Amino acid sequence: MGGTEEKQATGSGRPTSRDVARLAGVSHTAVSFVFNGRAEGNLSPATQERIRRAAAELGYRPDPVARGLRRRRTAVIGLVTDEIASSPFAGRLLRGAMETAWDSDHLVLTIDSGGDPAKEDAAVAELLDRRVDGIIYAAMSLRRVRVPEGLHRTHSVLANCLPEDDSLPAVIPAERAGGRTAARLLLDAGHRRVAMVGGQDDIASVDRLRGFRDALRAEGISVPKEWVVRTGGEISGGYEGAMRVLDGVPADRRPTGIFCYNDRVAAGALHAATRLGIAVPGELSVVGYDDQEHMAAFLTPPLTSVALPHRAMGDAAARLLLDAIDTGRTPPATVRRLACPVISRASVGPAPSH
Repeated sequence: MGGTEEKQATGSGRPTSRDVARLAGVSHTAVSFVFNGRAEGNLSPATQERIRRAAAELGYRPDPVARGLRRRRTAVIGLVTDEIASSPFAGRLLRGAMETAWDSDHLVLTIDSGGDPAKEDAAVAELLDRRVDGIIYAAMSLRRVRVPEGLHRTHSVLANCLPEDDSLPAVIPAERAGGRTAARLLLDAGHRRVAMVGGQDDIASVDRLRGFRDALRAEGISVPKEWVVRTGGEISGGYEGAMRVLDGVPADRRPTGIFCYNDRVAAGALHAATRLGIAVPGELSVVGYDDQEHMAAFLTPPLTSVALPHRAMGDAAARLLLDAIDTGRTPPATVRRLACPVISRASVGPAPSH
């Protein structure tokens, strides 16, 4: 195997492990020990450092194909997702997974299924044929998913989704805690009359509302039924929902704070407030959710939002998968929930005195 690696390397003009050995003044075996993870106990730290310095000076990188054949691995993980092309959050999740994989000398082979179950099954089959070391299956909106056929035949982790059969480990946002965080932003600013606008009956909507109610209940505050308005996840839904709770209502009886299902809904709520002549944040505070790139920071006023941890989910899923690959042990089918951090901007202010 070493001879094959040397011929390929020399033919391509790349520095070889033998070049590193000559520069460092050590044996070829010593270089192999360092780059195959067998140096501890075989070489002194000073020798290991000399070899690494020589490799860096020459720009030497081990041949991943040859190394993978020795380890019976390919140093590639697959990532199958439902909507990379259309989701504003896909880039963050991908970056998190790819950077973590790269730090462990793995590449990520990504396939967008467009949400088509047949394409998902075919994508997983193709990745298995290519003998990837493991697969991340990611959804761009939190939901329960049918586990694609073949996913149980290799190390697999789900990101931003839950398996219908609870058969695989999953990394998801802590949505209920995120709802509590959003409520606390308003409560800590003195707001006691608060509404929630947007969303439907999906997992994220239900958990965010539960967390929102948890925080208010802890302060002895209940939300009037008519102030929880389910109008979907788009700007038009936010506008419609905000108009329902604000239009024609005297200032001393309307909400002073609105928690929106996502940033698009919050954009609609801000539009409604402008239409009604209600100042934000002077008379009304608005909290979004998602921290949508190229949007939240550019609204008027810039939107305070609870961020979805897409990059952290990609990172955590990749780490979980790489640990399984390294140990050869399948991680338990548990759910790991990641915190949703607050991104503070200008749409939340003190509660008005009326």
